[in-house]
Amino acid sequence: MALLVGVATHLRPRCPKTDFPSSSTLKDLCSSQSHLSPYLPSRRLLPCLFYSSTRHPRLVTVSAAAISVEKTEKDRFPVTVTETKQPRSSVRLCIEVPPNSCKESYNKVLREFSNQAKVPGFRPGKKIPENILINYVGLHNIQQAVIEAILKKTLPQAMISVEGRALKDSVRIVTKFAEMYDSFSPEDYFRYDVLVDVVPEIKWLAEAKYKNLKIIVQIDKTITAEIASEIEFKRRYKAQGSLRIVTDRGLQMGDLVVLDILAARIEGDLSIGEKIPSAERKGFHLDTEESDNLLPGFLNSILGIRQGETKSFSLQFPESWEQVNLCGVQAQFTVECKELFYRDLPKLDDSLAEKLFPGCSSLSQVRESILQRCREVEQTAIEQATDNAILEQLSKIVEVDIPQSLFEEQGRQLYGARLLQLQAGRKVNEQQLSSLSSEKAVNEYLENQKENITSIIKQMLAVGEIFQCENLEEQYETKF
Repeated sequence: MALLVGVATHLRPRCPKTDFPSSSTLKDLCSSQSHLSPYLPSRRLLPCLFYSSTRHPRLVTVSAAAISVEKTEKDRFPVTVTETKQPRSSVRLCIEVPPNSCKESYNKVLREFSNQAKVPGFRPGKKIPENILINYVGLHNIQQAVIEAILKKTLPQAMISVEGRALKDSVRIVTKFAEMYDSFSPEDYFRYDVLVDVVPEIKWLAEAKYKNLKIIVQIDKTITAEIASEIEFKRRYKAQGSLRIVTDRGLQMGDLVVLDILAARIEGDLSIGEKIPSAERKGFHLDTEESDNLLPGFLNSILGIRQGETKSFSLQFPESWEQVNLCGVQAQFTVECKELFYRDLPKLDDSLAEKLFPGCSSLSQVRESILQRCREVEQTAIEQATDNAILEQLSKIVEVDIPQSLFEEQGRQLYGARLLQLQAGRKVNEQQLSSLSSEKAVNEYLENQKENITSIIKQMLAVGEIFQCENLEEQYETKF
């Protein structure tokens, strides 16, 4: 079934607004390593559905944890900021602090040390000569404190130049602290450079942007609501039966069987080669009525097998098999039947209705109730397929120079969600989870999923701009 839909009338927001935590410390900002969590899902969901060039939840005047924005003019340092555009939607801010401001900070630090230091021969609070104080406290400690004080006071002021554009927690002081220390003098200019990611600009490849964009959605009609409801009805009916051990015959359709499966490659000379571990199973439970995911020909090859019996046969994996390394492979299977059961089903009449679907008094009501639920699921699936098709098309008609911090945040968030799913499904143990949580594993994921992560970000930014252009943002805020 094909659906033709308009974009702006179908898009819906996917994530709520979020309050974001404070930014990194000075030490983090001066570090060359990423300040993002190495493996946990990001605490900052990307609410790009509310993206706007003038208003964005992630836009802030960035400050370090030790930095507070000065509110009065007399407390502010006059700084000169030179902005240079950089790749990946970032800008470099070259910040220059005049000598008189450096001297002021230097004197203030000396006064604070003088008030706090307990220098022998001087009463608390008494002014200590500069040379004696420096010898007692250490020049290194004093200069380090002065530099931190200057950064604390000047960084928020410098960030005013990118206010309304800067992405939260994307500030990196790229000048190394050691370089600042070596070049610092209270009588000279103090300079340092900062990199900050800014809101990326969206470039639409189509002249009309998203206007008049039509999407054709192909819906798989292999399983309709009607077919799915019959499958569900049968599943519920089978659940009312009890299992009985088969003793006098082989495997038939409708039975359940427990198998041990061995598999090995068949070489070109028809000799048995290496084993195929991914195709082997121990204690594999098979319901012969639910065998759609089996290798074609496997079920027919084991029909008639008895408990305790072993069968060997060869099959070829299809070229379209999910595991790429097995596509087209000829394999020899050895299957042992460990246990064999049949279902002893109750009589199918209205007396089972309540058990099949609580609240129903007849089988017809059961079928109708199940069908209604399946129709709801089908409609949800159609809407999801439509959304996915729209988002995929949007990512193809926009160009975005994605900031590195935004890429890493989204990628780490996706990877964290993936780990949580594995953990919730108990598919990994603690040791495996620890290995998957390593920085190496995360970086490999970011590299391997680069195209997918980039596409998701482009989709979110594009949807956000559509929301802003179509005034859908205000409608959503009013509703929620």
